[in-house]
Amino acid sequence: MSTTTPTTPTTQQNPTYSEAFQSGVREEMKLNPNIFILGTDLVERGGHFAQVKGIAQEFGVDRVKDSPISEAAMVAAGLGSAMYGCHPIIDLNFIDFSLGAMDEIINQAAKIRFMFNRPVPLVIRATSGVALGGAHHCNSLESLFAHTAGLSVAVPSRAYDVKGLIKTALRSPDPVIFLMHKKLSGVRGEIGDENTFIPFGSANKVKSGKDAAIISYGYTIVSAQKAAQNLAEQGIDVEIIDLRTLYPLDTDTINETVQKFGRVVVADEAPMFGSITAEIAATASEANFKHLKGPIIRVGAARAPLSANPQMSEAAIPSVNDLVEAVKKVMSY
Repeated sequence: MSTTTPTTPTTQQNPTYSEAFQSGVREEMKLNPNIFILGTDLVERGGHFAQVKGIAQEFGVDRVKDSPISEAAMVAAGLGSAMYGCHPIIDLNFIDFSLGAMDEIINQAAKIRFMFNRPVPLVIRATSGVALGGAHHCNSLESLFAHTAGLSVAVPSRAYDVKGLIKTALRSPDPVIFLMHKKLSGVRGEIGDENTFIPFGSANKVKSGKDAAIISYGYTIVSAQKAAQNLAEQGIDVEIIDLRTLYPLDTDTINETVQKFGRVVVADEAPMFGSITAEIAATASEANFKHLKGPIIRVGAARAPLSANPQMSEAAIPSVNDLVEAVKKVMSY
């Protein structure tokens, strides 16, 4: 079983989720002079979410570069430099903006290894998930990238995982889509030291339970923890599994969780049609049908653009109560 048990990481004093990214990147930049960062609002501002704050001042503007606002140009420059010995981090700020660079990501970066047997050590970092910002800044595109052969997709939910996963990404010879949820940017937690690497395809058991399980990732893990507290007051003990990467996916842990409980909820903020939750529910049901005590229940967002109105935006995505009701439903079978 590749799931880790609940642990308290040992290390620095409670940096933020964004500072954890800074920490991992700094450590790797010190070891690898070929790592550089390219994006917008990086040098002075440190990124929209302070994810690279101070790195330009430490390493110089040769290694942290502000780009014109052209996502296609940023990714193309990263792709070319990666093929010739560099290890770029292309910071797109919002994953929505990747839609302006899909040819470079999907048709080029993801396929170079297959077509020419040449590594493309490239990290594309962006924020994802739903927060204030409206329809152009709140798309959940994880399933698109997980669907594409040649790409890995990392989705950390806590500071410890941000650092451990970005360090792994910066040692990978192939492209990585690194998605950080907007609402988690200032959340604090302990992080690993310079030797802490989280392997891709390794889920984390956030909480043990004995009645049912919630499988999720990103900010929905926070909602799942709140739901678990609510359910505990009703006598239902829920286990929570954080996937941490969507490709490679920790199918061993998913299957073992389904076999252990037979009652499982899978959840995220993406519209349910064609989503990661659909993939997990379908493949886990096929592999573990005889262990199920009821159908795997999915919780996701409405298939609609996200409004800039906070109440409408929140109404479109899963709430803590939605997760509570989903667990109670699966327990009813």
